[in-house]
Amino acid sequence: MRAWQFNEVNEPFTLVEREDPKPGADEIVIDVKASGLCHSDVSFVDGTLTPLLGHKPIILGHETAGVISAVGPDVSEFAVGDRVGIPAVTEGPGTAVDGGFAEKVVVKANLVVRVPEEVDFSQAAPAMDAARTAYRALVTFGHVEAGQKVGVIGFGGLGSLGAQIARELGATVYVAEVNEKVWDAVNELGVGGVSKDIRDFADKGLDVIIDFAGFGTTTASAVDAIKHGGRIVQIGLAREEATISMQQVTLKEITIVGASNGEKSEAEEVLKLMAGGNIASKIVPITFEQIPEYVDKLAKGEVAGRAVAIL
Repeated sequence: MRAWQFNEVNEPFTLVEREDPKPGADEIVIDVKASGLCHSDVSFVDGTLTPLLGHKPIILGHETAGVISAVGPDVSEFAVGDRVGIPAVTEGPGTAVDGGFAEKVVVKANLVVRVPEEVDFSQAAPAMDAARTAYRALVTFGHVEAGQKVGVIGFGGLGSLGAQIARELGATVYVAEVNEKVWDAVNELGVGGVSKDIRDFADKGLDVIIDFAGFGTTTASAVDAIKHGGRIVQIGLAREEATISMQQVTLKEITIVGASNGEKSEAEEVLKLMAGGNIASKIVPITFEQIPEYVDKLAKGEVAGRAVAIL
């Protein structure tokens, strides 16, 4: 099989050929159909997150979906031909062991999830990280339910998925996004409103606000905008610190919680929602050969969407 190997910080990827992987007793081999590129891959390459890697050289790629081509003798829950994805975890492929920037990947069977027939591999791959993370913010920590009013701050890759998930759950969505160029895309979702500042919707009685931006000022705005007894979920990390009104937090009895990247069960749940056809990442399809080029483009901010290698 062919694979793109990461060797050392700030060094170019190397195209290598390896023997096709064989599954261990509790492992499966997946023929990769789609492999998503993530900003974490940029951080692995530039040294920011390199200490998290299990070893070097390594094959990166932690947003992977494909078809099982071999199973180990102790694996009973999956079979050859099953459509699966690998939720991103630090102990999984692309971080601890070789990942999905390859034609095949071997993984422990207990780490993978089934991909419904209705979900294309190009959508399933980034869902293993981005959509799962947005789902965790909205459902696990946001407790969003039908009939609620939900504020979404930031309409990037995660925020756009968050808005779609909230709408799919039956909530009315209000979006704060400073980039007016994406407002048309926001309005196409059928939202309750879009503005540059979530405080413009303070009179709507927002039950939950998800801050996908995390600029500090956005968190402070959420505190101002949320209704009495409301909930704010912090997921964006653009700034390490935020200055907020503790008077407002106390007098309005606000709950503020943080959310990270999610668990296997949340990947399964978001795939079920995606099977309905109303939740999708903005995909930039690329070829296997273009993976190094697009990791570089991602580092330069030149990718408008989720770059996904289609194999």
